[in-house]
Amino acid sequence: MDGHVRTATPDDALDVRRILDAAMLEPGDVETRIENEDVLVAGDHRGGSEDGERILGTVVLESRDGVHGAHVSAIGVRRRHRGKGIGRALMERALERERRLTVRFDDGVRPFYEALGFAIEPIDDQRHRGVIALEQS
Repeated sequence: MDGHVRTATPDDALDVRRILDAAMLEPGDVETRIENEDVLVAGDHRGGSEDGERILGTVVLESRDGVHGAHVSAIGVRRRHRGKGIGRALMERALERERRLTVRFDDGVRPFYEALGFAIEPIDDQRHRGVIALEQS
């Protein structure tokens, strides 16, 4: 992926909401999650300028009190930028930061989570849960 992954700022809220709305995902109060630094965005620069950054994807995390790691509430990438490693870059950064991630997802995106190395178990015929953790050093 060309570009970078960073923690979202309040200025990113509209782009984050648009990406998640287009993917029909509702992770709750995005603005509060951004304030809590629980949202990451992947962007690139138009013409190489900082002012021209485009947000191409986002992941929203849910930190749980007293629990190691975070739950992935939502991940979305703009449709025409899918398949370019943006989702992978977002998840790798989230895992690097949190050390352990859990997720619930539909059958259609199972290959994405398998490719990332998540341990997956079925919830029912259409839904799954996954977990991945970095080794402690």
